[in-house]
Amino acid sequence: MSPDKNSALRTVTPIIEKWTFKQAKQDDSEYLPVAQFPTNVHLDLMHNKLIPDPYIGKNENDVQWVGETVWVYRTTFASPKIAGGKVVLAFDGLDTYATVVLNGKEILNTEDMFIPERVDVGDSLSSNGENSLEITFDSTFLIGKKLVEKSPNHHWGCWNGDASRLSVRKAQYHYGWDWGPALLTCGPWRPINLEVYSSRVSDLYFTTGVDKSLKSAEVVAKAEIEGDASGVRFEISLDGKLVGAETVKVEKGLGTATFKVAEPELWYPAKYGKQPLYVLTAILSSGQMEYDKVSKRFGIRRAELIQRELEDAPGTSFFFEINNIPIFCGGSDWIPADNFIPRISPQRYRDWVKLVVDGNQVMIRVWAGGIFEERAFYEACDEMGVLVWQDFLFGCGNYPANEEFLDLVKREATANVKLMRHHPSIVIWAGNNEDYQYQEGENLDYDPEDKNPESWLKSSFPARYIYEKLLVDVTKELVPDTYYHFGSPFGGKDTRDPTVGDIHQWNVWHGTQEKYQNFDILSGRFVSEFGMEGFPSIKTIDSYLPQGKSDPDRYPQSSTVDFHNKADGHERRIALYLVENMQYTFSPFEQFIYCTQLMQAECLASAYRLWKRQWKGPGREYCAGALVWQINDCWPVTSWAIVDYYLRPKFAYYTVKRELAPLTIGLKRTVHSIPQDKYTRVYIKTVYKIEMWASNLSLEQRAVSVQLKAWDLVSGVQTFSHTLHDSFILEPNRSVEITEMEVPVQKKDENEEARIVVAAYLFDNKDGAQLARYVNWPEPLKYAHLQRPKGVQVEIVGGGEAVEVSAEVPIKGVAVEVADDDADTVVWEDNCVDVVPGEKIRLGVKGLKEGDRGRLGVRFLGSE
Repeated sequence: MSPDKNSALRTVTPIIEKWTFKQAKQDDSEYLPVAQFPTNVHLDLMHNKLIPDPYIGKNENDVQWVGETVWVYRTTFASPKIAGGKVVLAFDGLDTYATVVLNGKEILNTEDMFIPERVDVGDSLSSNGENSLEITFDSTFLIGKKLVEKSPNHHWGCWNGDASRLSVRKAQYHYGWDWGPALLTCGPWRPINLEVYSSRVSDLYFTTGVDKSLKSAEVVAKAEIEGDASGVRFEISLDGKLVGAETVKVEKGLGTATFKVAEPELWYPAKYGKQPLYVLTAILSSGQMEYDKVSKRFGIRRAELIQRELEDAPGTSFFFEINNIPIFCGGSDWIPADNFIPRISPQRYRDWVKLVVDGNQVMIRVWAGGIFEERAFYEACDEMGVLVWQDFLFGCGNYPANEEFLDLVKREATANVKLMRHHPSIVIWAGNNEDYQYQEGENLDYDPEDKNPESWLKSSFPARYIYEKLLVDVTKELVPDTYYHFGSPFGGKDTRDPTVGDIHQWNVWHGTQEKYQNFDILSGRFVSEFGMEGFPSIKTIDSYLPQGKSDPDRYPQSSTVDFHNKADGHERRIALYLVENMQYTFSPFEQFIYCTQLMQAECLASAYRLWKRQWKGPGREYCAGALVWQINDCWPVTSWAIVDYYLRPKFAYYTVKRELAPLTIGLKRTVHSIPQDKYTRVYIKTVYKIEMWASNLSLEQRAVSVQLKAWDLVSGVQTFSHTLHDSFILEPNRSVEITEMEVPVQKKDENEEARIVVAAYLFDNKDGAQLARYVNWPEPLKYAHLQRPKGVQVEIVGGGEAVEVSAEVPIKGVAVEVADDDADTVVWEDNCVDVVPGEKIRLGVKGLKEGDRGRLGVRFLGSE
């Protein structure tokens, strides 16, 4: 009689029940139930009402003691029924310095929250069936302080947080950043499982190679085996249909099979194609006995980073090519979506990624000061077609590189690259965030001619060894087909060199605080950070004010509102960009919020519009990407995010979405002063011009007509209307210049240009449909004599699927709002639009009905 084929199959039992926790070394402390599992100590303390919500008011200050306290978690679980084989406790993540005791026996010590740990506990389990598991979490902050003392010769220093964070492998943003609170968590933050097996697949991975023709692909599947299984069957399927299968022998703990895939269904970024996901399965067996079965989804795609010489420009390109298609990477930087990671649900991750895709963004950069994100995040990116730039977790500082630290970093990097390397969305790994900038700012040692890694370790910037040796070796071995970048930013003669690699453009807001209208001269080959702050929704502010709408601090300059902005000098910088650009008011608070969001929206739209203009086709990819800092927040705060903590988009989300549409048209005003001769300072003629261009990010050539119109800002009278081109050809995947002309006025030399609003349009030559529209205003807007319309017409149409807006004079930044308690059920496809006479602007919306007009309010620049 043959044995039961499933009798030896690996079993996985989550250890999620009966968890309690307490403060250690406290006689009167009792074990209390946890809030959830996985968990962390702040969630559990809030659950038991032992601390206030740190996100409310200034409660962050009142909970700092938590991070300098030792905490104990414990549970019990039954011993599994086993007949030989192994029993392992698998800890996916313990934050951070943990001592694990099973049935009174110490079985594990950890010092890195990002390293999964496995412990064979077969000899430690109770024979009577009940086991006690206890985990003690020491204070990472205090340990970090002591580690700094042990290395007095190292140049300890960082931007953001306490410098002791550099000594420990914990999420760096937990120490506080210029957008987030200092909340030093601890606890079992990822799952704990009990595994029983005779043999298992310890790692399933593969390499894919796609022929340049895209007609064939090769998938080399590999399974690392623990135990005595003799064979492994590999299966590749797509949409439930078997594509290929092969059974191979396990030799020296490894099984390998090579599959040839003809006419593969390729994985593309969103807007460029579909995202088919194959499934690779490894089934481990010996004879009729099946031991383990593991599956991973993957995409077949050809991904390259192209760095080559450019036409008529110094340096080299820096653009991603997916399946032979050059991609302009408009997108965002990503920080952790909460300070308390365990409470972020898979659905919330999906909602965030969907916002990215719906906003016409194609790339997201997982920033170095956070975490290697949860599986649900990368799976959502795989499914929705978002390219991922993945940083290793070193940010804004001078990290040590002693032997113990290097060993820890190598284990951390190896473990996480293995966990994540199957995701088709990940197209680049980067060594750090701004550590090279910190090195430059502090004049730490860096000789680009020195190629000896051992000498780097003796320098004042020893972490160069991590970025240019250790991580190079790890990625070369584990992900040889994915580009590794030493850091972000990195390239050229220094990190500010705009001609090579990527740059972080912070001379708007930080640095020299340039005008955002000049982003075109602040460009780079790939801009992986830039940004502008804007206040969040008033509902978000009400959520953190202790008394909500009735709180005495419910005004822009209150101490509580300032507390919820962690950016150094934010008061001066917000004020600077507001006062430079528009008339604004502090009261009512809602109108001030509107003005900051409009300013942020104008700033970021300017950047995308001007940088995308420099994506000019083969050999002329002068700017190939722009990632705004940042898409999201980790708590309710005023920051650079374009969507706040509660997933409420700011106006910038919509303006960025419009600028990243497949077809756009752009305008820029320029002022030219022409002196009568080389001596005069009086007789100077001023000429106001408009530059016009169009961007076609689609892969099809388009024939369009180009129209230009103009209105008097004060009277609302249309002063110009002309078709500039009846049939203008937009070549695919590039921007093209259309014309340069003087601002159309009726009377020259009378300064009419200061009151002329100009709009440009693209219309499809086939069906006459409007493809693109952009309205250009005299700037700065604070000088414009904006008129208050007699009435902004707002109409719900299509059974509630859209709102149409119109007015008799040009209006800047019309925002339609729902102010009631159910506002979050209304989702706008577009908002904060410019309105000119004679047009109805259609805003797609979900969650409204025909009779909901009374729920809608309207704001615009200059409204009360």
